[in-house]
Amino acid sequence: MPDDCKSVSGEAAAPGRNAPAPLPAPIPTNVLLSAMLQVSAHVSDLIFSPGRPPQVELSGKLAGVKVGSLAVLTDADTQRIAADLMAGNQLADDLLRSQGACDLSYSLAGKSRFRVNIFRQRGTCAIVMRVIAGDVPGFETLNLPVQLKEITQLKNGIVLVTGPTGSGKSSTLAAIIDLINETHAYHIVTIEDPIEFIHRHKKSTVHQRELHSDTPTFSLALRAALRQAPKVILVGEMRDRETIEIALEAAETGHLVLSTLHTVDAPKTVERILGAFPLSEQQLIRTRLANSFRWIVSQRLVPRKDQPGRVAAIEILRSNQRTREYLEKGEREGKSLLDAIRDGNLEGMQCFDSELENLARKGLIGIDAALAYASNQGNLRLALSDLIEEIGTQSAEPSSNNKHNGFALV
Repeated sequence: MPDDCKSVSGEAAAPGRNAPAPLPAPIPTNVLLSAMLQVSAHVSDLIFSPGRPPQVELSGKLAGVKVGSLAVLTDADTQRIAADLMAGNQLADDLLRSQGACDLSYSLAGKSRFRVNIFRQRGTCAIVMRVIAGDVPGFETLNLPVQLKEITQLKNGIVLVTGPTGSGKSSTLAAIIDLINETHAYHIVTIEDPIEFIHRHKKSTVHQRELHSDTPTFSLALRAALRQAPKVILVGEMRDRETIEIALEAAETGHLVLSTLHTVDAPKTVERILGAFPLSEQQLIRTRLANSFRWIVSQRLVPRKDQPGRVAAIEILRSNQRTREYLEKGEREGKSLLDAIRDGNLEGMQCFDSELENLARKGLIGIDAALAYASNQGNLRLALSDLIEEIGTQSAEPSSNNKHNGFALV
């Protein structure tokens, strides 16, 4: 039981006529998790915080869940759940004590797997559990752009999937790895924190290494991978300068490197990579990255309009002579990566705002949601002006279904 998350409990009442009724037995953690998953097939996260009910995230919004007599979590409840999740994982327990947070994976037999983060806050434990689908998702399941299948035919270079936390980066990479696994007899090495989707050996042989349990750092595992004769290397996240340097080296020496960054679009991705290096080295890194990158795929999950769940809006930048030049020499007026994306639709490129417009016109997302997730709200509002005007006209018309005895129902 982690000391860092201890709560202070009152003294037990002395037995006697006025003794309080015994407290109900705690709900077993696996029973609690199962009940929360049953709320909806679209649950993406489970959240446990003292003073709040157990919560699930549905389409980007939190909803409380009462399970049995457990209406509000106490310090002791979250401490107990954390201890159950970490049972037998001494490393996670040590990290929670020494660093205030730990990552681990957890399986609920026959139902789901989770990516778990346990952390200290205000002297107590809080827990966030990301729900991981049991099966590796396919391109059709995720409704990914068909041109991304071309990534599976690459022999070398770097492919980056970027976006904020919870935008589906891991799912997209899992779908790409699975298609490579099905179509090529390759050696694939993944380095993850923690392992999310379990890849079975198909046509390829897949080795999956987990941070902390199989290797102490991404950079060490990536360096070792260069001696393990893989064709494809997946790095869960390019977190630091050393990992970026080794990834570039791997791409330059004939490996296909797939990884993620927590950036919102392609220009910010380039900025983040360059920012990891001193100014004196940034031009060299620009040149190396320009020669090595093949695709930068950026994602945003937008709430659906027609049904529960979210739909991915995906921006795609791919390597060609123009994008390599802009990346190596830097962006200038009229020569930006966004300009290249807008002009590159015939080569499979697409920008966020165009995709948001398409999704809004198909009725998959609302106009308000499209504008909220846009890169340039003003330009998107102008592009959707006809649709906005049409909806405004329809809402202004009286509806017979909205009247009763001469009074409008509100």
